[in-house]
Amino acid sequence: MAKLLMLCTMVAACLTLAAADWSPGTATFYGGADGSSTMGGACGYDNLYNAGYGVLNAAVSQTLFNDGASCSQCYLITCDGSRPGGEYCKLSNCITVSATNLCPPNYALPNGGCCGPGRPHFDMLQPAWEHIGVYQAGVVPVLYQRVQCSRSGGVRFSMAGSNYFLLVNIQNLGGSGSVAAAWVKGDNTGWIQMSKNWGANWQALAGLVGQGLSFAVTSTGGQYIQFLNVVPAWWQFGMAFSTNQNFVY
Repeated sequence: MAKLLMLCTMVAACLTLAAADWSPGTATFYGGADGSSTMGGACGYDNLYNAGYGVLNAAVSQTLFNDGASCSQCYLITCDGSRPGGEYCKLSNCITVSATNLCPPNYALPNGGCCGPGRPHFDMLQPAWEHIGVYQAGVVPVLYQRVQCSRSGGVRFSMAGSNYFLLVNIQNLGGSGSVAAAWVKGDNTGWIQMSKNWGANWQALAGLVGQGLSFAVTSTGGQYIQFLNVVPAWWQFGMAFSTNQNFVY
C-alpha cells in the first residue's frame, strides 16, 4: 500500500511547505470506512490496493481532472478553518492524496454541485477525509497544492486490449505522478509510440501478443525511464506486472 499520509502537528507546519502555492477548494468523502466501494473509476485503476494507491485517494472535479491528465498526481490538502464550514476542520492535520477518479458535476444541484464547472473539489475516500474533517460535516473548505508523489515499490503495467490492440494502464508513478509520453517495444519490434486513450490508459495499435515487452515512459516532470523486459512473452490480457524502478520527478 502506498504510504502518502502526512500528519502535521500544527497547521503552520503544512503551510510552510509552500506558502505561496496554496489554492482554495472544498472536500467531501465517499466509499465507506474501508474504501471498498471506490474501486475502478475514471483513471482505470480497478483495484486501488493492487495498483499501489491504498485508500489515500480522491475523485477530483473536472477542473482538476483535466481529461485524465491528473490521474495519479498527488495533492497536499489541509482543512481551512478561516472559511464557512471551518468549524468542522481538524486543524492539526494535513494529508497527501492521489487523484484516482473523476467527480462529475451533478446538474440536479445548483451550478452542478460541489464538482460543478470551475470548482476545485476533492471527493476523498472516507479514511483520508477523516484526517482533516469531522464526519458529521460532509463537506469542508480546504487549501490544496500539487506535490511530488512518494510511492512504495515500482511502476506497474496492467495489460488489456486485443490481439491487434494493446491497452496498458500505467500505475503507481512517483515524482510528478503522471505520464507525459509512453512507448512499448516487443521482442520483434522497435520502439512504438503509444497514445493516450482514457484515464491512465495508453494504447498501441500493434499486435504484440506472444512477445516479451519493454516500456519507456516520460513523466510529466520530464524524467525518462526505460523498463526493459518487464513483461514476459507468456503474458495474457488482465495480467499486471510490477517493476523495481520509479520516478523521482
